[in-house]
Amino acid sequence: MKKIALFVVALVMSVAANAQFEQGKGYLGASLSGFDMSSQAKKFHLGVNAKLGYMFADNLMLLGEVGYDKTEDSPYSLSAGGGARYYIIQNGLYLGAGLKYKHTEGYNDLKPNVQVGYAFFLSRTVTLEPEFYFDFSTKSSDYMAYGLRIGIGVYLFKDQYKIK
Repeated sequence: MKKIALFVVALVMSVAANAQFEQGKGYLGASLSGFDMSSQAKKFHLGVNAKLGYMFADNLMLLGEVGYDKTEDSPYSLSAGGGARYYIIQNGLYLGAGLKYKHTEGYNDLKPNVQVGYAFFLSRTVTLEPEFYFDFSTKSSDYMAYGLRIGIGVYLFKDQYKIK
């Protein structure tokens, strides 16, 4: 009986997860970083990002992003960019890649980046999204960064906001 119950729960969860990443959905997200794991130890680091996305195909999302970073030993920086996210398997594991322009006082950089993360569904539409990221630098290896980012996301169903 336990095996049957576990099978039914797994089946329901896989069908529910499958419906989450379908074409036509919108996405709103925000994340916090500052959990750097890089060899360049920083005394204080805070990063805040806001994301807006659209599922243009099943399991594929286009993203736009703006961000703010502050470290103790340098002035603040602002960034804007875009990218894509691919949900590898229907349980929420994803890979992402993008390109952002980062502006700091006296320094500008074009930064390609990659991420791997997981979307934990807290409800039908709200997720907790931890991800590991790596930001490359086109200027100098001194400006590369990697770390952990914790975010929250809201997946908007395509029929959720239609006026009847």
